[in-house]
Amino acid sequence: MGIIRATLSAIGGSLADQWEEVLEADNMGENTVFTKGVKVRSNDKRNSNRKGTEDVISNGSIIHVYPNQFMILVDGGKVVDYTAEEGYYKVDHSSAPSLFNGQFGDMLKDTFQRVKYGGTPSYKQQVFFINLKEIKGIKFGTKTPVQYWDNAYNAELFLRAFGSFSIKVTDPLKFYVNVISNNASRVEFDDIKEQYMAEFMEALQAAINQLSADGVRISFVSSKSRELSKYMSTELDESWNNLRGFEVLAVGIQSVSYDEESKKLINMRNQGAMLGDPSVREGYVQGAVARGMEAAGSNSNGAATAFMGMGMGMNASGNFMGAASQSNAAQMKMQQEERQKQQETAAKAGADEWICPSCKKKNTGKFCSDCGTKKPETVSWTCSCGSVNTGKFCPNCGAKKPEEAKSWFCPNCGTENKAEAKFCLECGTKRD
Repeated sequence: MGIIRATLSAIGGSLADQWEEVLEADNMGENTVFTKGVKVRSNDKRNSNRKGTEDVISNGSIIHVYPNQFMILVDGGKVVDYTAEEGYYKVDHSSAPSLFNGQFGDMLKDTFQRVKYGGTPSYKQQVFFINLKEIKGIKFGTKTPVQYWDNAYNAELFLRAFGSFSIKVTDPLKFYVNVISNNASRVEFDDIKEQYMAEFMEALQAAINQLSADGVRISFVSSKSRELSKYMSTELDESWNNLRGFEVLAVGIQSVSYDEESKKLINMRNQGAMLGDPSVREGYVQGAVARGMEAAGSNSNGAATAFMGMGMGMNASGNFMGAASQSNAAQMKMQQEERQKQQETAAKAGADEWICPSCKKKNTGKFCSDCGTKKPETVSWTCSCGSVNTGKFCPNCGAKKPEEAKSWFCPNCGTENKAEAKFCLECGTKRD
């Protein structure tokens, strides 16, 4: 028993009366992973089949396979043929299995030899369909916080993650044998996901731990969906893909939250990082003084008494606040000098850059790193205002660059000499 591809000329018209049955997949929704084939013309008056039953597929029946569907033909508990290619197929009891592998190539032939005996009763002939589309929108969430070591905070933090993931069938025959229970006629992923969610959450924790090992900050976890998908596929490859014939295709993190202790620690570290900036610290000191004066002015016992108390307090803490302000000022000055130094270094590096006249590549050395052309010579000149320039006009006062003195040729030997030379370089003749 097997299937052969039906020609388009035998579909519809008067030849349709010769078909025993026409079978298609039952309604296949976005969450459906498996469904039985149903007769779409069982009540049609033109259907000549009067002897077929739900458990027997008559010879010559037509099976219609839509895109992204995998059809399995089962006879007596045995997978006898299949197709991963869309189209119309005719059941032929006398033919050998055709095995239309489609997108799966020869991989399915090896699986077919291992799983062609199923567990259904020996008297049933059935057609089943497996959904090859991506099954999306499978919700997940961590019931307990997941440990996460963050190098930036140098602390063990705890987070909760919520989102959704999707799966895709990679080996339909493995999926049929190892995931679909015997005698099942329709399976939604929600019907079977409970047994796999524990494995998924275990792999998710391992994937999150891998992000931690890679040095990803905890606040960036929600933006690492692509990396999580890759980690999850690796973690579940053996148990899901190799054994059960499906894999995690994508993981989307919709929200990440922290437990209370982690929130406190993160806030404390963030405040400490801000106070590491001397300008922020100085603003905090000045703000504390201003708040103290404001509180003193609104004291119900009288401003004079309040300012007297404030003066005593400031005398007691004045040395500390003065020292703090001096320290902040010194650090701010150092930062300013460092920024100025960096700007000067960057400006110098920019001044040393030149564009190769041959290949137009930007360089900083004496020769072009692409074509080897030597850096053009740049002659500077000093303007009467004192500014050193390289262009044709002074950017300070607008004066034009003086005309360069021309070289001269010796009237005796013809040697070319520099403009400032008074005697010939070759024969010593004095310049006229």
